[in-house]
Amino acid sequence: MLASNSPRRQNLLRELGITFEVAASAGIDESWPDGLNEKEIPVYLAEKKSFAFSGIPDDDTLLITADTIVWCNGKVMGKPDGREDAINTLRALSGCRHSVITGVCLRSRQRSVSFSSVTRVCFHSLSDEEITWYVDNCRPYDKAGAYGIQEWIGYIGVKSIKGSYFNVMGLPVDMLYKELLLFV
Repeated sequence: MLASNSPRRQNLLRELGITFEVAASAGIDESWPDGLNEKEIPVYLAEKKSFAFSGIPDDDTLLITADTIVWCNGKVMGKPDGREDAINTLRALSGCRHSVITGVCLRSRQRSVSFSSVTRVCFHSLSDEEITWYVDNCRPYDKAGAYGIQEWIGYIGVKSIKGSYFNVMGLPVDMLYKELLLFV
């Protein structure tokens, strides 16, 4: 069972060959306590989403939750609050290296396992025209860091990537596959 409304996560699981149901998840408060480092934040949020979900119906059901953040210059670049925030976020990422970190929680009635994946991304310098065009045409308001690597901005803006491409899309499928093999 996947507790995520993200079409990207759903598609990645389908492409991995996993049969799953999407579980409706209520709006979870995505705040975290002070003092967590950049790798701990998305794991904390994935676990928070998992344990807020009470609907594991039987012993054979596995719940998958995930959360992705973008970490740049010592701070989290979350989902933007509208157009101006998306533009400002992309301006901050322009010409910079940043980390995309996804935390995943696998939970059954018997146990849970959490892990994270880090991908380092470097953007070319982006013009205001490129940023504005992308925001106005792709409307990346549901994406951490205000961008989708699989969209136009990824085609023209990503200078280099070190780590899992799919992690940047929101789910480190290589790690998830290995963890699922160990979980069963």
